[in-house]
Amino acid sequence: MQFAPEAFRTTRIETTRFVEKALVATDNLRNIEPADFRRSLDILPTLRMSTCPPIAVDRLIGLAGVKRSVVENLEGRNPEGIKRLPPKMAAAEVDKELAKVSAVIRQMADPDIFVWLERPDPPTEQEIHRASTIVADRLCGAVANPIIRNAQEKRQLAIIKEWLENRGYRQADVGIRFDAMKPKTFSFRTNVPATLEDGKQINIPIDCAIKADDGKPLPLFFEAKSAGDFTNTNKRRKEEAVKMSQLKATYGPEVRFNLFLCGYFDTPYLGYEAAEGIDWVWEHRLDDFTSFGL
Repeated sequence: MQFAPEAFRTTRIETTRFVEKALVATDNLRNIEPADFRRSLDILPTLRMSTCPPIAVDRLIGLAGVKRSVVENLEGRNPEGIKRLPPKMAAAEVDKELAKVSAVIRQMADPDIFVWLERPDPPTEQEIHRASTIVADRLCGAVANPIIRNAQEKRQLAIIKEWLENRGYRQADVGIRFDAMKPKTFSFRTNVPATLEDGKQINIPIDCAIKADDGKPLPLFFEAKSAGDFTNTNKRRKEEAVKMSQLKATYGPEVRFNLFLCGYFDTPYLGYEAAEGIDWVWEHRLDDFTSFGL
């Protein structure tokens, strides 16, 4: 109750500024042209949330009769995860597809939000800000849980950092390999290579690696987890078990992979993790880190 509202509001304020820029790029939705997409490759989600009702990706593809690759690339749904135009499509064909998208957005623009579209005079600053806030709220509402989880993770890591530094630990140099860390150092968001059964190499992201002064070759690994209710935790419990098995298969049974928990994690979740050899520290019991030799 104390943390989530602030995290959401901060993101919404930032998103509102982004929406205002998108409105400027499209003459406040009066004139959406293919060139606007080329200049601002990331405006499509904003435009989808500007309609009545808001349009999901698949529905936009169907309504506009547009090629899926155009919309999915503009949404960042590609192997690189970047928002772009289809790299292998001719420019003239891309513009033709973008014109279809523009036509749907213009036709379905929400008249209760963009009240100036039905009059000749331009919108006022207050109208633009109100509209941008509403669209930003729609954008943030669609990804509310990831927004809160990401901000919560930053807060959790800051708490670990303070606890460790108060006990003489220091943060390792940026980019240092996990197996090159010196005793009494820690690092955040470290990639640990692992080898799958088929021989494929992957990187396992570790939220916090802590090298204790205990002579053991590998640092302790901790995953920061938070949950605002019991609903989704048991759906996500296999994620940690998979990481543990992959790490053990690569580095042996001495791997120590654990959790840093805040919120709602019940007995079935904890029992499942314990059965996989995964231990945990509760955020409200920080001194339990000492049981790991820290």
